[in-house]
Amino acid sequence: MTAKHDGRRIRLGMVGGGEGAFIGAVHRIAARLDDRYELVAGALSSTPDRSARSAAALGLDPSRAYADFATMAREEAALPDGIEAVSIVTPNHLHAAAAHAFLDAGIHVVCDKPLTTTLEEARALAAHARRSSLVFALTHNYTGYPMVRQARDMVRAGKLGTIRVVQVEYAQDWLAGPFEDTGNKQAAWRTDPAQAGAGGCIGDIGTHAFNLAAFVTGLAAEAVSAELTTFVPGRRLDDDVRAMLRYAGGARGGLWASQVAVGEENEVRLRVYGTAGGLDWCQRDANSLSYTPLGGVRQVLTRNGSGATEANRRASRVPAGHPEGYLEGFANIYSDTADAILAARDGLVGQDRLFPSVDDGVAGLAFIEAAVRSSGAGGAWTPLLRDAGPDGPDAPPRSSATGSRPG
Repeated sequence: MTAKHDGRRIRLGMVGGGEGAFIGAVHRIAARLDDRYELVAGALSSTPDRSARSAAALGLDPSRAYADFATMAREEAALPDGIEAVSIVTPNHLHAAAAHAFLDAGIHVVCDKPLTTTLEEARALAAHARRSSLVFALTHNYTGYPMVRQARDMVRAGKLGTIRVVQVEYAQDWLAGPFEDTGNKQAAWRTDPAQAGAGGCIGDIGTHAFNLAAFVTGLAAEAVSAELTTFVPGRRLDDDVRAMLRYAGGARGGLWASQVAVGEENEVRLRVYGTAGGLDWCQRDANSLSYTPLGGVRQVLTRNGSGATEANRRASRVPAGHPEGYLEGFANIYSDTADAILAARDGLVGQDRLFPSVDDGVAGLAFIEAAVRSSGAGGAWTPLLRDAGPDGPDAPPRSSATGSRPG
């Protein structure tokens, strides 16, 4: 990042991410990219032998290679040089228990998405995180792209006027066949309700799309009409999601996420249209952003280029024209989190935080559960409930309008 830091590094532990894992290596690269963290401990696998082998391969001290996360949280908290933060990169069903253990131990948390497997778990975890006053980051990494942050800045500056339409997509093809039956570890747990939760595609990549739209627009979704489809015979969870969204203030949204879109790798795209202009961003060309003012000429804005906002420049590492991508966006989440952890260490509060939080995780689970209910009811409009039951005080008002590549 172009912003300077004071050279202090954060002692980091990791839960999950050992042999055979995909996302663990991504998190480790992201944490190291700006030299903000030092990985010193881990409970890297669900089996002690594999955890020990994984730790040895990463050069960790054998005494800090743990058989389980509960032991790791307890023993690291007792060490004078114990970890200050933990990265949780396990399958979804282990997120909640691991995060609770480290919050109890006074250790900051970085957690992969989705936050938990149920909305009830997510609410409980969010309450715990708030009580602890510890930093809790959720790695919806697409929010780390410089041009996504520029888009967010432009919406907040009124460049689009009042938002009317939000269209977001995330398409892949890596689950177009029954690869969970071929020994593919990543496919197996992502299609297993016991490990992934009630949503398959919607939890794995649909929540990324949902969060990306919310991050840029600042709009809260109030209700969803969804169709979740399982195209691959014998699969137990959805592999394609089509949803309409009603946002607070009257905006309307469309969300498509699919893991059976043959020919698509990780096609992430967001389009936002308002009364004064429109924005279009696509991960295939992540270093540019299309902006068209109403009645004006389409402009192509670039990463760290002319017209870049401060958030764009801060999230950029190299001059305009040199490509940055997925790993750098992921690293921005880690570096932003490091800033927050060091601010907490220094007793500072109220710092601006761009990284997704535990509350974004609750919103993601509210979306999953509402979409699952909606699909089960034939696409009926269903409210998103973040902090209460179906008839609770935070139920959103009814709208009067009609209307092999893991990610």
